[in-house]
Amino acid sequence: MKTLHVERLTRAAFALFGDVIELDGAHHFPINGGTTERYHDLANVDVTDNGGRPLINLFRAQPRELPIEIAMMERHPLGSQAFVPLTARRYLVVVAPAGELDPARMRAFWSDGWQGVNYAKGVWHHPLLALDQVSDFVVVDRGGEQPNCDELPLAESWRLLFEASAELVD
Repeated sequence: MKTLHVERLTRAAFALFGDVIELDGAHHFPINGGTTERYHDLANVDVTDNGGRPLINLFRAQPRELPIEIAMMERHPLGSQAFVPLTARRYLVVVAPAGELDPARMRAFWSDGWQGVNYAKGVWHHPLLALDQVSDFVVVDRGGEQPNCDELPLAESWRLLFEASAELVD
């Protein structure tokens, strides 16, 4: 079985796959008479091709037990898909660039729970990988007439490998 090292989720590391949705470093300004801080334009929602429309959903992810093996990937060729956690619960993200799926180009990231992700249109990703406990997410993705989810089994499973320095160990 092949292994995939899990790295910390950062904007720079994730840029090839989409957006990291977080407050740190985001453009922001006061609104509502100074009582609210608006963190502005955090992700590129791209869902309108071929008559698509944005959907706002809630997903409840069950926690995964370690070790985690990756045996399939999916993509949404007609629109982006954003996951915004509702609590500070850690979760994992496994992605590969858009185009033909190349498992050798997969990358794995861990989120501190206050970071969301927006997968760009066509980016391969694994379904939600919650850790520790049940985790809720607001999900913004595409609705429309055309099918928008391709699933592909991997020829060989990959095991996620955590370094002790990854701060995933309590």
